[in-house]
Amino acid sequence: MTLTVVLFPLTTEKRLEPAVECRILPVPAKIGARIMKLSIERGALLKAVSQAQSVVERRNTIPILANVLIEAEGEHVQFRATDLDIEVVDKTVAQVERAGATTVSAVTLHEIVRKLPDGALVTLNDDAAKGRLTVDAGRSNFSLATLPKEDFPVMASSEYDSNFSAPAPVLRRLFDKSKFAISTEETRYYLNGVYMHIADADGGQVLRCVATDGHRLARIDADLPDGASDMLGIIVPRKTVGELRKLLEDDDVQIAVSVSETKVRFATPEITLTSKVIDGTFPDYQRVIPAGNTRRLEVDASEFAKAVDRVSTVSSERSRAVKLSLDEDRLVLSVNSPDSGAAEEELAVAYGDERLEIGFNAKYLLEIASQVDRENAVFMFNSSGDPTLMREGNDTTAVYVVMPMRV
Repeated sequence: MTLTVVLFPLTTEKRLEPAVECRILPVPAKIGARIMKLSIERGALLKAVSQAQSVVERRNTIPILANVLIEAEGEHVQFRATDLDIEVVDKTVAQVERAGATTVSAVTLHEIVRKLPDGALVTLNDDAAKGRLTVDAGRSNFSLATLPKEDFPVMASSEYDSNFSAPAPVLRRLFDKSKFAISTEETRYYLNGVYMHIADADGGQVLRCVATDGHRLARIDADLPDGASDMLGIIVPRKTVGELRKLLEDDDVQIAVSVSETKVRFATPEITLTSKVIDGTFPDYQRVIPAGNTRRLEVDASEFAKAVDRVSTVSSERSRAVKLSLDEDRLVLSVNSPDSGAAEEELAVAYGDERLEIGFNAKYLLEIASQVDRENAVFMFNSSGDPTLMREGNDTTAVYVVMPMRV
């Protein structure tokens, strides 16, 4: 549309001057504004935004950190989210009609996509001039506020000291079996993660993950991957361990691992997770792993866990203490709570040492027993006041330690 304006010059005399005609041509609302448009299958979009929204902090004082950065180019769209300590980038295939980038609330976008019907084709259309991203799927239409992509913080790249690859099942086992022992005490920040490092074992060097909160400890070993022998020991934060689990679902995927003094990166062909590591020194955990425990108890791990769960039902929530009374091939689990009542259950076990009574926090016993993949769990005791060691049968690649408590 062209607007025509007619101007008449001012004059003191009562006569008309020839009119001057000016034509004002339309000017773009925002010079340089790009209008991004793409279409993507609902399932692929949900997977990408699910990873993004779990990284962003629900409460933060910087609005841009609540957003996910969407970057579309070529035949792919990339979703990037960060809380300044962790950054996740998920790349997926899309029909990109017009390349561009914008940021939008990660939680809101996730909720919208989650509620869309399966198999829906979702169209994202960003108008930078209006500051709005429209989400269309069938008869559903949403208009979301955006923030400039220039405001989005991108984690600085790092020079990594070591790079290697490991199968997803190997890393999944290392972290899944150790993460339950991560401390939640913020004052002991160096225990708020999993210590991943290279260690010496009976068969040579291994890749090892260790976690402890001072009450229980988990130490898990795996064969050393090629190229990992010079890896620095790092403490992977608790939140990063949780996010990493989503990368390790596919048994056939190789995970590229990069490590430096300050960062660690785990990458698949589609997802890259980069995280700062905990700046601290992990304690000498070897000192608390008992080597002289000789009293051996072998028990069906599943039956043991169920029995602990049943008798602990009557224990007070504050202590949740359960007593183990061991005699010749016999284990009695008992709880005596003055306020709630008492419970007792007997199990047939393999035990040939002298009589022993020892107490544990029921929650700790359940968490350790739930890690056992094999049929039997082996407990090694010394006395009622010393740490107890547990492993899966004769497998020494997974070792757990739990401190006793008075009952």
